[in-house]
Amino acid sequence: MASTALTAVSRKDGDASAPRIRKGGFIHGHGLWLLILPALLFFIVFFVVPTASLFGLAFNKSVAGVITLSSDITFDNFVRIFTRPIYYESILRSAGISAVVALVCLVFGYPLAYVIAKTVNPGRNTMLMILVLSSMQLDMVIRLYGLMVLLGDNGLINGALLRLGIISAPLPLMYNIFGVVVGLVQITLPFMVLSLIGIIKSIHPSLEEAARSLGASRSKAFFSVVLPLSMPGILAGTLLVFALAISSYVVPALMGGWKVMVMPIHIYQQVAETGRWQFGAAIAVVLFVTSLMAIAVYHRAAMRTTGGRS
Repeated sequence: MASTALTAVSRKDGDASAPRIRKGGFIHGHGLWLLILPALLFFIVFFVVPTASLFGLAFNKSVAGVITLSSDITFDNFVRIFTRPIYYESILRSAGISAVVALVCLVFGYPLAYVIAKTVNPGRNTMLMILVLSSMQLDMVIRLYGLMVLLGDNGLINGALLRLGIISAPLPLMYNIFGVVVGLVQITLPFMVLSLIGIIKSIHPSLEEAARSLGASRSKAFFSVVLPLSMPGILAGTLLVFALAISSYVVPALMGGWKVMVMPIHIYQQVAETGRWQFGAAIAVVLFVTSLMAIAVYHRAAMRTTGGRS
């Protein structure tokens, strides 16, 4: 047998009947860490450094057009955020919309993920996966403009309902929280489905069959066996959707018509329109901390569902 990866070395006492095996090859010991060095450098340069600069800028005095860090520390930006309703209400609005989007994606995405995970026929399984992934192949802006054609005052839905005489005036389906939620669900639903498929597939069918053999109905077996075991995928998908929704700028701008003021909208206005980078950075820090709080809640929930195991 070729000995490129393993080399037999005879003992010094001449006993060739008990060979000692040593590991060979390029990757061993500390050399394994060289594999993560490029990704680590990329992470530090393009995430850690910009985020640290953003945090530092948030504690500087807000001056229009100035983006250089200063040694003068002030909390005026954060005081302004939490004392003016337009800003602290946007925090609650952003978190509330994101939570609703995560819940709606879970309600719509879990049945689809369950069907895909339980489909044995390769052709049908592939077709269902194509349906899920096809929407992700189009640009986000194009998909949102398609929703605007559908939900607008003169769109397909209102136009059909008006022609049928069901309504006398167009329904407010856009430029409000409802339109933002619909847009975010359309964008983030595939991420929820993909997060659930793998964990549902990993649940062995014999567990559900055992529950059925003990007298449980199909629905009882699902809620007592399948649903609890798929909780890690539910939590991961919910966290991913929440993070995508709370940080989205394009969807609230297009589907909300600049009327649904969420935190990313305020960040854009402060940085791009008024040039107050310090105050925009402070809002971004609050957004970042809000996302970290969601991760902390997710970690606590995951610990409970796994019986305290990390």
